Amino acid sequence: MNDTAPWVTYRPELQVMDCTIRDGGLMNDHQFDEKLVKAVYQTCVDAGIDAMEIGYKGSKKLFDPAQFGAFKFSDEEAIRNIVGDNDTNLKLAIMADAEKCDYKTDILPKEQSVLDIIRVATYVHQIPVAVEMIHDAHEKGYEVCCNIMAVSVVQEPDLDQALEVIAQTPASTVVVVDSFGALYREQIDYLVKKYAKAVEGTGKEIGIHAHNNQQLAFANTIEAIILGANRIDATMMGLGRGAGNCPMELLLGFLRNPKFHTRPVYELLQDYFVDLQKTMEWGPNVPYNISGLLNQHPRAAMGLRASDDKDQYVAFYDRCISDV
Repeated sequence: MNDTAPWVTYRPELQVMDCTIRDGGLMNDHQFDEKLVKAVYQTCVDAGIDAMEIGYKGSKKLFDPAQFGAFKFSDEEAIRNIVGDNDTNLKLAIMADAEKCDYKTDILPKEQSVLDIIRVATYVHQIPVAVEMIHDAHEKGYEVCCNIMAVSVVQEPDLDQALEVIAQTPASTVVVVDSFGALYREQIDYLVKKYAKAVEGTGKEIGIHAHNNQQLAFANTIEAIILGANRIDATMMGLGRGAGNCPMELLLGFLRNPKFHTRPVYELLQDYFVDLQKTMEWGPNVPYNISGLLNQHPRAAMGLRASDDKDQYVAFYDRCISDV
């Protein structure tokens, strides 16, 4: 820990993962121009970011390759078209959703892949499948993380049981995921402490992945860091599903670690994301605020924003509360 002054301290063990292309791809079926993906990759390298989650390992039996872009599937060739052999310090990750990934065949042994990290995403009812996936990725030679999704709607006994099971796996990180952007500071406190206690003595790290429906993603991420979370997710300009995520440019500024550099991020935003915003909407707005306040999945808000009635807030609110 730097001991010069409290406002310039940092934790060297804290690592940042960029999720821009993976999470942001949920807003456009991963139809990103290859030039943009390369720019995000290079920005991560230049900014000193620790890891980049470049996409999903989606099943081509479930998702039509004619509809979705390359990083819904993240084939080895597509990744190498962006990163080559990745002769950098940046680790590369993909997300594999439980029951949406042909992981046994589509995730290659580590020695055949440029990837470093497999992030297994699971709902609590899918934990048995997730455990199999974690062991498979670990045996193939990868660092493995487990993201328990939609934790804001999980019953506590179910979460306790899930954490007990995951604690016994070789996953190196367990991530608190605020899928609906519904959590407040006190709930982040409770969950980070719960996760930490569940994995105590295992050497596992706690991560945080926050969504911005109530414009709390950055604040909640800071809170998790204060409580000891060392694996932190963020995206460039907050690009992510629906209301988006914790903005990378804010996070790097807050961390004050000299290994991170914010200028390359601002250059990326200026050169690519200003124009991207003209054709692609993301970020907090009233429908996402409503879904976050009501602790509901943002799919209805996403549907509204894509319709001709996108600004009919009252009708949307009435529909949402009728479902509560």
